[in-house]
Amino acid sequence: MTYTGDVQVGGPADVRELSKLTVTKLAVGPFDNNAYLLRCTETGEGVLIDAAAEPDRLLALINDQPLSAVVTTHQHGDHWQGLEQVVKVTGAATIAHPLDAGALPIAPDRLVEHGDRISVGVVTLEVIHLRGHTPGSIALLYDGGDGQQHLFTGDSLFPGGVGNTGKDPERFTQLYDDVVERLFNRLPDQTWVYPGHGKDTTLGAERPSLPEWRARGW
Repeated sequence: MTYTGDVQVGGPADVRELSKLTVTKLAVGPFDNNAYLLRCTETGEGVLIDAAAEPDRLLALINDQPLSAVVTTHQHGDHWQGLEQVVKVTGAATIAHPLDAGALPIAPDRLVEHGDRISVGVVTLEVIHLRGHTPGSIALLYDGGDGQQHLFTGDSLFPGGVGNTGKDPERFTQLYDDVVERLFNRLPDQTWVYPGHGKDTTLGAERPSLPEWRARGW
């Protein structure tokens, strides 16, 4: 079955099989958060992006297989409601950016900055710091080496715009500039975007709207 990324809370996960990585997307919780389980096809090692809610469903997804880390994309509570329980059961390390670490329910085992790498078995994810939605929001980039990049953006980029910046023009400008400079100006149109809520998109689908986003200011 072809991956679409269209998932619903209470419904099944959607699974994407890449050459070296399996991406499993699950919608959880009252805010329709996306959680992503990445698993190395060679070693079986897994990393979870955002233990957002419904830890029982997340643990069922992990299914007693190795989980080396849980990455929290940013400090907002809807992205870590399941963190403590998932870590308690799996023993996974926790990872976040230092500027958002203090708001998390448990202190991260590892703090990551822009440009750092996170291992998932034999593959790596690149940390991209996107300032504005929160001070320490991060995206994670996986380059599959097959001409397609895979970008997990938390709440910094969605279909139709950047994340919420509280109607603060300085925060909006910072986030917009980071998204343009660190994502759109660097990565190709076919880059697949996996956001923290809702449906997936690509940079190519969103690129024509950048001037409109800048003009509207949100």
